[in-house]
Amino acid sequence: MASCTNAIDKEVSYADNSSLQKNILLKTSSILEDSIRHMLMKIYPVTCIKVADLGCASGPNAFFPTCKVMETITRICQQEHWESPELQVFLNDLPHNDFNAVFRSVPAFNAWLKKHLTDRCFVTGVAGSFYERLFPSKNIHFVHSSFCLHWLSKVPEGVENNKGNVYIAKSSPPNVLKAYSKQFQNDFSNFLHSRSEEMIGGGQMLLTLIGRSISDPTSKDCCYLWDLFTKSLHDLVAEGLMHESDIDSFNVPYYFPCEEEVREIIESEGSFILDKIIVFEAN
Repeated sequence: MASCTNAIDKEVSYADNSSLQKNILLKTSSILEDSIRHMLMKIYPVTCIKVADLGCASGPNAFFPTCKVMETITRICQQEHWESPELQVFLNDLPHNDFNAVFRSVPAFNAWLKKHLTDRCFVTGVAGSFYERLFPSKNIHFVHSSFCLHWLSKVPEGVENNKGNVYIAKSSPPNVLKAYSKQFQNDFSNFLHSRSEEMIGGGQMLLTLIGRSISDPTSKDCCYLWDLFTKSLHDLVAEGLMHESDIDSFNVPYYFPCEEEVREIIESEGSFILDKIIVFEAN
C-alpha cells in the first residue's frame, strides 16, 4: 500500500518526496494509452467511465494518474470523433491516509480539468485495503495502481527467526524467503480476485510495482536498499540509541517479486488475461 503524507513534517512528507513515483507514471504513459484505447474499443458507447486509482496517497501525485487518464480518454475520443463520456474517479488508500489533504486539492483539480479538458469529472474517496473488496460488483471500467503492490498486507507469519535483518537477506533462513513469497502470492491473488468481482467485462487494469530482475530474492538487485537500512540500524545499536532486540522483532511488510512470479500468479489465479508485462529500470 502507498506511503501516506505526513502533513506537518515536510522532511518525511510524501508530498515532498514523490518525484520517483511521478517519473514512473511518466514512463508508463504509452502503456496507459494502449490500455485505455483497448478498453474504449470494447465498451464504447458509454455515458460514464468509472476509474479506480488504488493507493493514491495524498501528495502531489494523488491526481496525476487521473489527469493522465482524462487526457488519454479525451484524446482518443477526439481521434475517433466520439463524444467524451463523464468520468467518475475513486481515489483509494488505507483509512489512515490523509484524505483531508486529497479533498482540499479537489477544487484546484476540477478547475484545471474545466480549463483544459472537461467539467464532467466526479471524485470520490474510498478508504480501505485493496487486498479486499472495495466496490460493488461489475462496476469499475479501469483500475490503476502505481508503486503500491510491493507493500504486503502484513508482515509474513513465521519470520521471527530472521535475526539481525528487517527483510530478506543472505543470512536469512530459508523459511523467511518462503514466507515472504507466500505472503505476496496470497495478497496479489486476493487483489486480483477482488478486482475481477468489481470490474465490468472488457475492463482494463494497469499495475506498476517494484520488482527484481532475477529470480534470487537475496540478490543485491533487490536487497541492497534494505541491507543499507539494516546496517544503519545496527550502527544505532552500537551507539546505544536502540536495542538489538528492536531489530530482531522488526520485519518490513514489503516484497520485490520477479517477472516470473507476477506472471505465474496472474495466470494461476485466472481472473484476468495478461495482455502485457514489461520490466524497466528506474534510478
